Amino acid sequence: MTELERVLDQYALAIVTINAESRVKVEVGPAKPELEQEGTRLFLVKVTNAAGVTAKLQVQSENSGEVYTPSDFSPQPAVKLTPEEAKQRWADISLYDRNPVSERLSGLGLEYRILSIYSRDAGERSAKLSFNVGQGTQDIGFRNEATVLFKILPANKLRLSVLDENQLPTIAAFTIRDDLGRIYPNPSKRLAPDFFFQPQVYRHNGESLALAKGRYAVTCTLGPEYLPQTKRVEMTERGDNRIEFQMQRWIDPSKYGWYSGDHHVHAAGCSHYQDPTQGVRPEDMARQVQGERLNVSCVLTWGPCYYYQKKFFTGKDDPQSQPNELMHYDLEVSGFPSSHAGHLVLLGLTEQDYPGTKRIEDWPTWDLPILRWGKSQKAVVGFAHSGFGLEVKTSELPNYEIPGFDGIGANEYIVDVTYPDTVDFISTMDTPYVWELNIWYHTLNVGFRTRVSGETDFPCITDSRVGQGRVYAKVDGELTYTKWLEALGGGRSYVSDGRSHLMDFRVNGVEVGTHKSEVQIPRGGNVHVGLKAAAYLDAPAETVSRELAGDQPSAFLAGIPDSPDDGLFRKPLGAIRDRAYSQRPFWHIERARIGSTREVAVEIVVDGKAVARKNIVADGQVRDLEFDAPVERSSWIAARILPSSHTNPIFVIVNGKPMRPLRASAEWCLAAVDQCWTQKAPKISARELGDARQAYDHAREVYRKLVAESENQ
Repeated sequence: MTELERVLDQYALAIVTINAESRVKVEVGPAKPELEQEGTRLFLVKVTNAAGVTAKLQVQSENSGEVYTPSDFSPQPAVKLTPEEAKQRWADISLYDRNPVSERLSGLGLEYRILSIYSRDAGERSAKLSFNVGQGTQDIGFRNEATVLFKILPANKLRLSVLDENQLPTIAAFTIRDDLGRIYPNPSKRLAPDFFFQPQVYRHNGESLALAKGRYAVTCTLGPEYLPQTKRVEMTERGDNRIEFQMQRWIDPSKYGWYSGDHHVHAAGCSHYQDPTQGVRPEDMARQVQGERLNVSCVLTWGPCYYYQKKFFTGKDDPQSQPNELMHYDLEVSGFPSSHAGHLVLLGLTEQDYPGTKRIEDWPTWDLPILRWGKSQKAVVGFAHSGFGLEVKTSELPNYEIPGFDGIGANEYIVDVTYPDTVDFISTMDTPYVWELNIWYHTLNVGFRTRVSGETDFPCITDSRVGQGRVYAKVDGELTYTKWLEALGGGRSYVSDGRSHLMDFRVNGVEVGTHKSEVQIPRGGNVHVGLKAAAYLDAPAETVSRELAGDQPSAFLAGIPDSPDDGLFRKPLGAIRDRAYSQRPFWHIERARIGSTREVAVEIVVDGKAVARKNIVADGQVRDLEFDAPVERSSWIAARILPSSHTNPIFVIVNGKPMRPLRASAEWCLAAVDQCWTQKAPKISARELGDARQAYDHAREVYRKLVAESENQ
């Protein structure tokens, strides 16, 4: 027996032996048979496989929720139970077979599977566990069955009290672990509104959770604008068990008129389950977005479960919305025939189905017609997860490598942007920032005025939390979805991970997103730049909480997650900052930390190059910053804390002359069109290929003209 086998065996509740004839027998393993009422415990099943079987290992029990007969290993239809039968079915017993665990046995001589057991009752209860790998594989004498006597710890209710910074009851995210690091409620048995792929659950003030007697650490969070709090609680079997949190907000951008939003959230697909329902309902998503204190959330219907989820689209705010917490269903063109050209986000639609279509398969096979259709409804439209397909090896910004244009990000954007009033934004925050910003910088450098927005693509690129990538838009007066979208489309906004903020960015007194974001000056020289900047980092002497990281990829092992969000596990300083920029988290304030200090740099960017910078202490204080930036010819200017936040640009027009394209950027754009065509043309339908070729030729002609007009800069 190897050392690893000795370590794992102590957690095995059952030992399953499959002999050379594929007969299965079962023995009780050495694991402590302890459960908890209204909770789930995980065990291992040791499988010795002399036959090299690769079938699915199945567990059955007359004490579990489903009915089986000895000759049939598929669930029977539900039957009415007698009181005694109902009493005997006190457990929910199942083998975990979701990603990353395979459904079927590997065929190896030895492996371990994960057994999940939920208990309804407390006290001592016995359960018969039988295992098989298909009909007829039970060992002679029914030795494929073993009886286990469980001790089940009684549960009591832990009442949760949580108030926001205004002493008002609120909803928040709670992550609960015992001294062994086990998560409660166990993710593997969760159903909506709790998501099995997250360590946290979202609860309103006054709601409760069932926990057995013992010590627990409870972490409460309310989005990146709040400080996470962790408290210990000792649960008793009886009496009032309560824990209280008074949340502290380190910044409130809405007091300055800046409202947060995540324009890319899904209620179906990726980590969401498709059974028992096709994704989750609006009331389930409302807990997620309200528990992260998002002012606006755009829940996008897309390919998976499209025909079920589209019924929640109304063209109006969802009824689950609250004042300053708006939830609105819109559309991502993903899983559609045009997806190869770049996924599209369409916000503010009045009609969700493309004209003349009955099914997804009827939609166009390239992007330009869809963008035009969206704009015909006065929607705000742009590209999702922009960096996919735009991978480069360098970290320089801007850089002149020609990416593959072989992904689902802002690929066909290089063509569409050459048509006026067609693309409002490209998305950032959920793919590597160099890949996202490079194409944006180049198109700004040749005179186009597309804006950037921020998104999470929950629960696909990350399923940790909504709002890990955000866009903050400035709205005058009452917040409405329409006004928020107008600010997003007009560039009166900045993108952020929520841990740094660049508010009221202005040049010569003109604020971003006002006066068409345009400043006129008579001649070259310095312009005056101002903004309000704030950021929050732990002090250097502290360690960095994984709660801040938000880097958990999708589909991790439910029930045993290595969570970035619970605030209990710690990483040394630099663990996030020192990762390659192509590794999660792509945007994070920790990457902006200067050395081992608590400072970050606020940079002023002119035509993609930093021309001025000031360091600020990331202590949560809002500071008014002033800069003088040199502008010799018509240019664009922005501010950034890279890679944590970035403003949209202000365009400085010198002596009434339009921007003269930068030759290197114009040449890059021209080469990019050719590369994009090689990747997209084969997937465009024959009936649309002629129109697409004309659009690409139009883009080439535009960029050739820009090259001819450009200067070597």
